[in-house]
Amino acid sequence: MGEPRDEFAEAGARARQALVREIEAYGELSDPAWRAAFAEVPRHLFVPWFYVSGTGGYQRLWSGDPDPVRRERWLRGAYADTAVATRVRDGELVSSASQPSLMALMLRALDVRDGDDVLEIGAGTGYHAALLCHRLGEEHVTTVDLEEEIAESARTHLGAAGYRPAVLAADGARGCPQRAPYDRIVATCAVPAVPYPWLAQCRPGALVLAPLSTGLILLRVHDGTHAEGRFLATSAYFVALRGSAAHVAESRRPRHGPAGDERFGFLCGLVATTLNRREALSLWLREGRPERERFGVTVSGDRQWAWLDEPGGPYAWPLPVA
Repeated sequence: MGEPRDEFAEAGARARQALVREIEAYGELSDPAWRAAFAEVPRHLFVPWFYVSGTGGYQRLWSGDPDPVRRERWLRGAYADTAVATRVRDGELVSSASQPSLMALMLRALDVRDGDDVLEIGAGTGYHAALLCHRLGEEHVTTVDLEEEIAESARTHLGAAGYRPAVLAADGARGCPQRAPYDRIVATCAVPAVPYPWLAQCRPGALVLAPLSTGLILLRVHDGTHAEGRFLATSAYFVALRGSAAHVAESRRPRHGPAGDERFGFLCGLVATTLNRREALSLWLREGRPERERFGVTVSGDRQWAWLDEPGGPYAWPLPVA
C-alpha cells in the first residue's frame, strides 16, 4: 500500500520554492545539501492545521476546510517564513512550528557532517527532524517529545513525507540514552540551563545547540561533564521545555528593558537567579548594551554558569541545576 495522495503537492512545490528563495535572501542556505532539504521536504504535510490569533482568540486553519479561500490561506501560511502555532490548550500555546529561516540558521550552526548521529529535543510537527533525515539519513536521527500525542503526530507526519527516524515519547531533559552516543544535540524548546544528561550522551567534540533565555547557545562538548560555548548573534523565542525542567524555565521568562530593547530581556533571563532588575540594568548600561555573542556558558562538573566576554572574567552568573 503506497503513501496517501497529496492533493496539495503541486501548489506546495511552488510555495516551497518561494520559501527557499526567501531564506536564501538571508544568506542561510549556502550549503547545497540544506538547500535541497528545504526545497524537497513538503512542510505542508507537517502542519495540516495551525492556529492564528485573532480578536476572539485562536482561529484554526486546516487543509480540509471546505472553503477554498481558507484552504488557500492555510497553504500560504504553511510556507510563510513565520512560526505557526500548532497546538493550543486552554487558550495557551503548547507547541509550534519554528520559523523556517531560523531553522536554517540553526541547522547551519549545527555544522553536521555525513554520518553524524543527531538527537533532537522537541519533536513538534516532525518537520525539523525531516530536514535532518533528508541531510543525514533517517537512521542517524532521533527525536523525542514529552507528550505521546505530539510524538505520535510527528511520527505520522514524517511517515507521510517518507521518513521514519526514531521518534520517542520521553522527557527531553533526560535525553535519549538508548540511542546514544550523539555527535549533535539540538533543542527546539527553551531550556533554563543545560541538562547534564545531554553531555553524558555526547561523543567528545560534539556540538549542543539550545535556546536559553532569548538566545541560542552553541556548546562544544569536551567530555561527559564539560562543555563551553557562546551565544549566536540572533534572538530566538521558543516554547519552554516541559517535564523535569519546566518549573525553572517558566520562572525565568525574560522581559524587555529600556525602550523595549529585547537584548536587556536576554540578559535578565541569564542573571535572574543572581541579580535583580536594577542591578542587571546597571551592568547592561555599564558594558555598553552588550550583544548576545559577547555572552557564553560553561559547564564544568556539577556547576554551570553564564558569563560576559570570558568564562573566567569578572561577570559570571550561576545557572539553575538542570
